[in-house]
Amino acid sequence: MKLGLQLGYWGAQPPTGVAELVAAAEDAGFDAVFTAEAWGSDAFTPLAWWGRETTRLRLGTSIVQMSGRTPTSIAMHALTLDHLSGGRVVLGMGVSGPQVVEGWYGQPFAKPLARTREVVDVIRKVLAREAPVTNDGPHHPLPYAGPGATGLGKPLKPIVHPLRADVPIWLGAEGPKNVAQTAEIADGWIPIFYTPRSAGMYQPWLDEGFARPGARRTRADFEIAATCHLEIVEDAAGKQAVIDTMKPFVALYMGGMGAKDQNFHKQVFERMGHADLAAEVQELYLTGEKDKATSLIPDELVDDMHIIGTAGEVRERVAQWEETGVTTLLLSCRSADEVRRVAEVLA
Repeated sequence: MKLGLQLGYWGAQPPTGVAELVAAAEDAGFDAVFTAEAWGSDAFTPLAWWGRETTRLRLGTSIVQMSGRTPTSIAMHALTLDHLSGGRVVLGMGVSGPQVVEGWYGQPFAKPLARTREVVDVIRKVLAREAPVTNDGPHHPLPYAGPGATGLGKPLKPIVHPLRADVPIWLGAEGPKNVAQTAEIADGWIPIFYTPRSAGMYQPWLDEGFARPGARRTRADFEIAATCHLEIVEDAAGKQAVIDTMKPFVALYMGGMGAKDQNFHKQVFERMGHADLAAEVQELYLTGEKDKATSLIPDELVDDMHIIGTAGEVRERVAQWEETGVTTLLLSCRSADEVRRVAEVLA
């Protein structure tokens, strides 16, 4: 199983020390570095900025929000960075949620599965560069012929010849239909809140996608890149301290992300068997009682979602994740020393 450094998205200010983290990951044998975007920093620019000092690391997005750019624009970003990095791009994408899509990007959120399929198809046409790119779908028609169209739209090929026609496309997916479609049309899957305990829930959904006619991959060559917090501690007291630190983040995603009636992250916890807990956490969180919501998060849930323990315990837990089919662990590390320590323990 490979290791990826998850840089995430920025907070109120750009993070410091990232160059040192990336350099340590390259030197320590990490496979990739990934960036994210929400409604602040974008995912591509940090990869270009910090990735320029690397020669081996794959450069991935986890994830690019599809509604923030047209499919051809996403393809241009991937094509450009793939050339600059010598063929090291992994294009991770996802649909985000209606609050962001409609509230920030001003785009409709309806029919996310169909939109995802169109986006992937158009990007692959751009990168293949076999013919001028057209699309008959209703979400991203090319050429555009809708209201206000001039009628002058012309199908085009990219001016630049792509370095690779098969840039890996990984999709962030949470629900049964989305996960199955990801197994059908993508090269990899970026799950959220994936754990060894919940892994069995996803296997039938993945199998359905792999079994569809024309599926792009099989389980043997499909990548699963799971995000978790990995921290090596000295004893039980250290582990408890880390668990307590992680609980506010669990409460945020369980109760505070998305609209009350359409929180996709909350739905994941419900499928994991935590429906009653998720409802109570959300009720408290949305009424401003965040500390009370956080206090409800059980230690066992945090321990299941993340890898926290002594060096020996961490090695055992990583093996459990790998046994479920995870091919890459995307890890957040706070210092270059932590990057090196993780690599040393898992070497």
